[in-house]
Amino acid sequence: MPYYESVLIARQDLSAQQAESMAEQFAGVITNGGGKVAKTEYWGLKSLAYRMKKNRKGHYLQLTIDAPADAVQEMERQMGLHEDLLRHLTVRTEELDETPSVMMQAKSSRDDRPRRDDRPRRDDRPAKPARDEKPAEASESKPAEKGAE
Repeated sequence: MPYYESVLIARQDLSAQQAESMAEQFAGVITNGGGKVAKTEYWGLKSLAYRMKKNRKGHYLQLTIDAPADAVQEMERQMGLHEDLLRHLTVRTEELDETPSVMMQAKSSRDDRPRRDDRPRRDDRPAKPARDEKPAEASESKPAEKGAE
């Protein structure tokens, strides 16, 4: 069977649980059509690049699908009829990617950063030279005179 990735954007006034249950509803359509959903990811509530149907934010979800084309077409048909869904995009892929998507990897990499308490403070930084001071090389060398040539 072909492999697909589908990304959904749900309205901002839904809760995270409602958005995830909507993804489960579409996953049920796929399983009823003879396919399976390999992975479901909830990316969170994110700002949109522009307003869509009077919404400035949206819940992003991704479904990784292994299903026949008929099941995917039925899922997309139901997505078009769903009133809580702002946008959706389904793309056919060559293979299923079981690893976390880039969006989920970005969240986990944030945990590796040092906390604000661990950062050096302004007093601990090396002092910068004052603006009035010139570098040592510039003061030793004299500019060439124009008439000496």
